[in-house]
Amino acid sequence: MRGFDVCRRGICGAAAALLLVLPAQAETLSFARWLEDLRQDALRHGVSAATLDSALSGIKPIARVIELDRKQPEFTLTFRQYQERVVPKARVEKGKRKLSENRTLLKKVGERFGVQPRFIVAFWGIETGFGRITGGYPVIAALTTLAFDGRRGAYFRRQLLDALTILDQGHIDIARMVGSWAGAMGQCQFMPSSFLAYAVDFDGDGRKDIWNSKEDVFASAANYLSRSGWRNDQTWGRPVKLPQSFDLYLADLKLRKRLSEWQRMGVRRANGADLPKRDLMASVVLAEGQAGPAFVVYNNYRAILKWNRSTFFAVAVGSLADRIGGG
Repeated sequence: MRGFDVCRRGICGAAAALLLVLPAQAETLSFARWLEDLRQDALRHGVSAATLDSALSGIKPIARVIELDRKQPEFTLTFRQYQERVVPKARVEKGKRKLSENRTLLKKVGERFGVQPRFIVAFWGIETGFGRITGGYPVIAALTTLAFDGRRGAYFRRQLLDALTILDQGHIDIARMVGSWAGAMGQCQFMPSSFLAYAVDFDGDGRKDIWNSKEDVFASAANYLSRSGWRNDQTWGRPVKLPQSFDLYLADLKLRKRLSEWQRMGVRRANGADLPKRDLMASVVLAEGQAGPAFVVYNNYRAILKWNRSTFFAVAVGSLADRIGGG
């Protein structure tokens, strides 16, 4: 009846067929138009036609990526639960072994970029289990899915253009360019924009290979931290005990005081001992609101936050580094 009504109104043949396109078909047409627009945008950004042919040929949105992007966590981990999950004893012990196994390389990288090896290993361990879990999604297809989806389309479109640039520069081939469902890549889980800004060809083979070259992985992570303001003459911070009279409004990352001032205000190490004598500028932060554990944190804590703006993450990196290398 619907087809009859359309033709009765004088709209027949190809025109009627267009009006009767199924939603899935319409979406396919929309994706094809979007992909062509992306291709033109990438060409304007300097990506070669050959790279685009290789990367985009036959590409389709991945339903599972959208599902993961939409999925809300069933519960939120407490600080203690997060630390137990991210900094378990097994990861500490493995971190010590990895530090020992790669000591010569890590020392070389650390001296070049001014980052202590134990922190490089801590980031490596937390991000990908020391390179073991790097994600299995094709990065171009995952980013294409998220860019086309539109919820955060502008951000992921930029990441997709950067990923295509990385391919065009020859750092990795399309088959091996895998990562997380959100496009984080390699053993240090860089988004494409971070790769272009911070990745390093430390092994000198002409490619910045954060997937397979430990030299490039370590140097890229260290370069990120170095350019985020890292200081290799300082640690990240330490857990502290606050006096009962402490004004919790002073627990603010924006507020900095010298350690001697915090000492006078009654702040002590977690075991009750005095704070370090070196009079660094420091802030007091609470990991989990007013009831959470307290830490004094230094400049390097802020550098960690530039990698991942999470207090839980920053404390976990610092804690793992301390337990791996001591101090």
